[in-house]
Amino acid sequence: MAETALSLTRDHLFPFLKEAFNMIKGLPKAVADTKDELEMIQAFIHDADMMDAAKEDMTHDTIKRRVKELIEVAFRMEDVIDEYMIFEEQQAGNDPGCAALSNPVDFIKVMILRLQIAHKIKDINSQVCEIMESSKSDNRFQIQSSGKQGPSSSRGCQNVQWQNLRHAPFYMEEAEIVGFEAPRDKLVHWLVNGRAKRTVISVVGMGGLGKTTLAKKVFDSREVVGHFDCRVWITVSQSYMAEGLLRGMLLKICKEKKKDPPQNISTMDRWSLISEVRNLLNGMRYVLLFDDVWNEHFWDEIEFAVTDNKNGSRILITTRDMNVALYCKKSSFVEIHNLRSLSPEKSWQLFCKKAFQFESNECCPRELKDISSKIVEKCEGLPLAIVVIGGLLSMKDTTAVDEWVNFYNELQKNQHIDSITNILGLSYHDLPYHLKSCLLYFGIYPEDYEIKSKRLIRQWMVEGFVKHEEGKTLEKVAERYLRELIDRSLVQSSSLSIDGRVRSCRVHDLTREMILRKCEDLRFCHVVHGELLIARRLSITTGSNDLMSSNERPHIRSLFVFTDELPLHFMSRISTEYMLKVLDFEEVKRSLIHESLWNLNHLKYLGFESYLIHSKYIHLGNLGNLGNLIHLKYLSFRNTQIYILPNYIARLQNLETLDLRGTYVEEIPREICKLSKLQHLLGDYLSMIQLKNGIGSMTSLQTLGKVKIDKHGAEQTRELGRLTQLRKLSLFDVREEQGSALCSSINKMQCLESLRIDSRILDDILCSQFNSAPPMLRKLSLLSKSKKLPEWIPKLQNLVKLSLIDFQLIDDPMKLLKNLPNLLYLHIFSYKGVSMHFQDGGFQKLKDLRLIYLPNLNSICIDKGALHSLKSLWLEFIPKLEEVPSGIQHLKQLEVLHVEDMSTEFESNISRIRGRSHSIIVHVPVVRIVNFHRYYTFHH
Repeated sequence: MAETALSLTRDHLFPFLKEAFNMIKGLPKAVADTKDELEMIQAFIHDADMMDAAKEDMTHDTIKRRVKELIEVAFRMEDVIDEYMIFEEQQAGNDPGCAALSNPVDFIKVMILRLQIAHKIKDINSQVCEIMESSKSDNRFQIQSSGKQGPSSSRGCQNVQWQNLRHAPFYMEEAEIVGFEAPRDKLVHWLVNGRAKRTVISVVGMGGLGKTTLAKKVFDSREVVGHFDCRVWITVSQSYMAEGLLRGMLLKICKEKKKDPPQNISTMDRWSLISEVRNLLNGMRYVLLFDDVWNEHFWDEIEFAVTDNKNGSRILITTRDMNVALYCKKSSFVEIHNLRSLSPEKSWQLFCKKAFQFESNECCPRELKDISSKIVEKCEGLPLAIVVIGGLLSMKDTTAVDEWVNFYNELQKNQHIDSITNILGLSYHDLPYHLKSCLLYFGIYPEDYEIKSKRLIRQWMVEGFVKHEEGKTLEKVAERYLRELIDRSLVQSSSLSIDGRVRSCRVHDLTREMILRKCEDLRFCHVVHGELLIARRLSITTGSNDLMSSNERPHIRSLFVFTDELPLHFMSRISTEYMLKVLDFEEVKRSLIHESLWNLNHLKYLGFESYLIHSKYIHLGNLGNLGNLIHLKYLSFRNTQIYILPNYIARLQNLETLDLRGTYVEEIPREICKLSKLQHLLGDYLSMIQLKNGIGSMTSLQTLGKVKIDKHGAEQTRELGRLTQLRKLSLFDVREEQGSALCSSINKMQCLESLRIDSRILDDILCSQFNSAPPMLRKLSLLSKSKKLPEWIPKLQNLVKLSLIDFQLIDDPMKLLKNLPNLLYLHIFSYKGVSMHFQDGGFQKLKDLRLIYLPNLNSICIDKGALHSLKSLWLEFIPKLEEVPSGIQHLKQLEVLHVEDMSTEFESNISRIRGRSHSIIVHVPVVRIVNFHRYYTFHH
């Protein structure tokens, strides 16, 4: 009997052990195949909703069902891959054979965990096969095997392929709109003329008519800029809070007037904010533009803040609701402009300008005129619809008439073409796959939110949206992604750097509505207003006690919080119930941060930028064990009041970005040198005293920002030479004895694009020992007491921005700098000479010139052929300069002359009233004068 039992056990146990051994052995390949499978399924999911346009009931429901099944399978794949990667990294360096000899129990645990992962992959393969089999009966949606065998299945269900799909750009650029000439002139007249009493001017019209675009044209017009002492633009969302609106007004008015906001602004109540705004606006002729107002009671919130100075101040409002405009009549004089659709002629003009923007004459080819006319007619005079459709068609071949006809047929099929959001949806379908996820990411952010491009790009990278391209950094690739979305008119750039790079961006509210629908359909993101649905990313804009009630919460991998009203129990359960990769708390209060937050093993992005803190300091030791975040890639404490970085930061072996700007952290722990993957270390005057004989090992560093060199830090300075991948370096308190080592190190940084050196106590080392600068240098800022200009600066062919601060130069530096071929920005601070000469032919691309604190300068001469492209000229604290630069009348591109803290004689000479030099600056549109007593602007 015993022998029989043993035989039965052997017969059943040995096959099981053999299968288990094979599954464990094949696990790495199984995971690799699952990664390939996941990438393909994700592409299919993003393309699937193109079928939605057909609106055929049975097929539509089938597609929806199949997409939901694929989404769930993709979630499972992502989870098992993450689980495997974390497990293997934890086991890195441990030889299973040695573990078996030293501790058989641990070895068995490891094998069991690997077997569990292998079984999960096998279950996923079975689920994929079931979906594939079910899809065979669907004519419009078919999934087929590529024939590649899965690691755990004999059915060949790996590498699913989706048949019969096609691909499909769009946003309204303000500079491209036409047909607004008459309403622009009308609104400008209302703003700068008329009664002295405060007046509310409203632009009313449906979404997509271009209200914001028109308002922007008016707001930035020469007439308006020169007429008002203060101009402020405030975007109003549907869900604004009165205190938040007033606080935003106060901050923007302070910024416009170059004043510091009240220190307690974050805790001020409504009436205190109103009082502060009134005090600031008192006596000024101001124009405040409130864009996208939805609620008529908005006027009740701001009425008492916008004091009536009886001097022609104006309130400009854009709104979809006529009742908003009429409601203001209860206490103010009101002018209303009802914006209408474009005429057929203007519609055609705008369409050609956008659709044929890459043609030499922006004209429609003869063979496309008929089909183009039909397409324009479908847009019904809506500028946004015309621009986005034109943007899409601009990417198509103008000789391929069939493509244009097919596009028109797509429009014809759409039963809801009157909805502009459906038109916008067509642009999403036409996007390349790699841009779809990038666009959907905008759905995470609240309405009217202006997103810093660096923040957005880093989150794209962490999410895995940005693919490696040979010879390019991921940042450069991501910048191209963003630019392409802007070129396709889906995203609008809010601000640009002087060299044309996007600083911040946003999407139109109608574009956002389309994005949110796609996010819900694809389970890409869910924006919570109290309830929680299944999604991969969660954006919380309001508090609720029910946020943890959903059974689907384990699916969440990215969490974004835009409210400070969350219950504490929500925060306390994140680490135990969510397996997050992205966690962003920018602009939330400290009360939300709980100790258990730091147990998130899967976290790759953590943002605490700019959140409000009521206590004086935060000590990281009070926030739990940050070192548990072993998969963290991006960690930002920007603008928080953290003052110590703990030693266990070294355990974050996958960290790529550490942002400590705006914090109280002054010293970097030595352990940070163990972070071999760290690429970006950003701070404010961080001491490197602990990094001696260590920083040279951080060879992945690309950015090292605002760090102080220890007074005995020659060895640290020499070690910098090992950081050959550096692209941005900012050093402070460099001393003379470190100069030689520093120059030697910088000469080895051939990838360097941005360099800042504060060496006020350094004499001429940068001149005598710095043989040459890195050839790729684009931005250079030097702070030095040197009496010579380094001879290598004029050789920088790629230099775009140059700042020379505190140099004790006596000889005019302009003769050495004039031939820099790509210089766009030049800042000279503390030149000791008496004259400055811009010679003929010099500085051909320079756009922004700032001359500040030149105590001995008494004359500036500009030859006729110099500064050909200059747009902005700053003259600040040059006490001996009494006359405007001679030759300034030759600067035909000059748009702004900024005069600050200049002599009384200088201000008198340029005065519009009896100023003897006023006639030679009459061509400058905006002249801005700032001194200790006043701030005013006039225009010509």
